[in-house]
Amino acid sequence: MRFGLVGTGHWARATHAPALLATPGVTLAGIWGRDPGRTASIAAAMDTTAYDDYDALLDTVDAVAFSVPPDVQAPMATAAARAGKHLLLEKPIAKDAGIARDLEAAVLDAGVASVVFFTQLFRSEVRAWLAECAASEHPWEGGLALTLGSVQREEGVFSTPWRLEPDGGLWDLGPHALSVLVPVLGPVASVSAHEDPLGTTHLVLQHRGGASSTATVSQAAPSAASASYARLWGGAGHTELPDRRPPVVEVLSGAITELVAAARPGAEPHPYGVTFGRDIVDILAAASHQLTNARHTRQMSDQ
Repeated sequence: MRFGLVGTGHWARATHAPALLATPGVTLAGIWGRDPGRTASIAAAMDTTAYDDYDALLDTVDAVAFSVPPDVQAPMATAAARAGKHLLLEKPIAKDAGIARDLEAAVLDAGVASVVFFTQLFRSEVRAWLAECAASEHPWEGGLALTLGSVQREEGVFSTPWRLEPDGGLWDLGPHALSVLVPVLGPVASVSAHEDPLGTTHLVLQHRGGASSTATVSQAAPSAASASYARLWGGAGHTELPDRRPPVVEVLSGAITELVAAARPGAEPHPYGVTFGRDIVDILAAASHQLTNARHTRQMSDQ
């Protein structure tokens, strides 16, 4: 399968391009980026073709891997789906619920395959853990997830503009927390969101089956406090997300392989495809709306 890569930032260079090059049955056919000079440099390093026209890239590939901010990814991925291209998407798939639904509709209408790279969900240890949770004879009644980063406090390769916005932690790290809570506890019926003055966001989730959970995320934590974990509880006791972390290029290569399989005629849609990605965006968008309203209320009261 011939893949085009959209994006030339750190994640594209360090993860997407190496994973595409390492995956059997896949060819990195070209790269498009918003900076032509950087695109040419990376394409030369990866021994592939640099494109300065996105439509020209689409004309030469079967699938597109995206490594750009979510507000850039969504319209470009929608165009790719309408052109009949399979999609390897980054989380979140968009930063607006309506735009995410447009992308989902384009994928479903075109009948193309999609995979969203929720990193945890493509780790074999996490897959085994989720299967064990699903096989439990006792229902899981609640859970918690915490993901803390520091890019809003300490500059690094991931200190990109969208992550530095007030709700950057919610949109960047919220998908990681939700991706392990929702598959076990079920779809979310409602969410309540609160953020503290230090930049930490707390979500309280009510799941349709009756369970509840909490998710705490921040991109403004001290680097020494960076962490990611999740725990569930119920009649079987407690269970914790495995913490072994294989190389991310290896994990992404597995996701690419699964996208190729999902693109075969007659294959079922991937469980972590665009519809699951849209479900996560719905939750995050509802939380973001609450946080925006709360900020506005505080500003008005301070005047």
